[in-house]
Amino acid sequence: MEAQLPAVKQHTRTPLAKVLRRAVLIFFGAALVSVGLEIFLVPNNIIDGGIVGISIITAHLSALPIGLFLLLYNLPFLLLGYKQIGKTFALSTLYAVLLMSLGTWLLHPVKALTVDPLLAAVFGGIILGIGVGMVIRSGGSLDGTEILAILFSKKTPFSVGEIVMFFNLFILSSAGFVFGWDRAMYSLIAYYIAFKMIDITIEGFDESKSVWVISENSREIGEAIMQRLGRGVTYLNGEGGFSGDSRRVIFCVINRLEEAKLKSIVEEHDRTAFLAVGNIHDVKGGRFKKKNIH
Repeated sequence: MEAQLPAVKQHTRTPLAKVLRRAVLIFFGAALVSVGLEIFLVPNNIIDGGIVGISIITAHLSALPIGLFLLLYNLPFLLLGYKQIGKTFALSTLYAVLLMSLGTWLLHPVKALTVDPLLAAVFGGIILGIGVGMVIRSGGSLDGTEILAILFSKKTPFSVGEIVMFFNLFILSSAGFVFGWDRAMYSLIAYYIAFKMIDITIEGFDESKSVWVISENSREIGEAIMQRLGRGVTYLNGEGGFSGDSRRVIFCVINRLEEAKLKSIVEEHDRTAFLAVGNIHDVKGGRFKKKNIH
């Protein structure tokens, strides 16, 4: 009798509506990056980190369009991304990079909106960060240095974040030799603002938080959270590491505007309760949707 092989789960095809939504978001994200570069940063000799920064420096030294280098420098990382992360990521990234390169070429003749380097760094960083965040949130990328950092992190004792930081510090420092040290400092401002805007765009303004509460009055606290915040809670069974006593743990997810209210609820029922609050980047499934409260 032949052994029956387990059924292989087929890869499900992404719905067309979801593909179109992703394509539209990547389009607008790449367009914003093009605006941030050609209308604010590049005309004022201000760079960003990663491939974008290298492309700005190379375009300045060679007098060739920046879009050419954005495409050429990202191509090797697209192949790495295809092998390391997958086909969908590689295609989304190729689409985004092509749009960004075309956008910078079309916007190159347009006059910069400001010649003030501080305004250019601030607004260029904001627009660039929002655009990059939209592309990343849609499953693509505009910079191959993170893929390279993932490969290096496997062979070195450094984390991906540390390697990316090292690359960007080297690139931003190079701007001092090419454009002058004042422009390098403006570039640091633009890079920091873009970095923060990427986080905000990916995580959203309605940031979710996970909450863990350990208390002798866990049932009363849980019921108060459900009644006064309209949030569902989950009770977990725990055991004290020192005492060995059984403890009931409350777990729930709230948004950042509800944090103060939840803390006051816990304090009302148990001033000695253990409370831990952490940030969550994404929440799906379950009963996270808020219930109506009166």
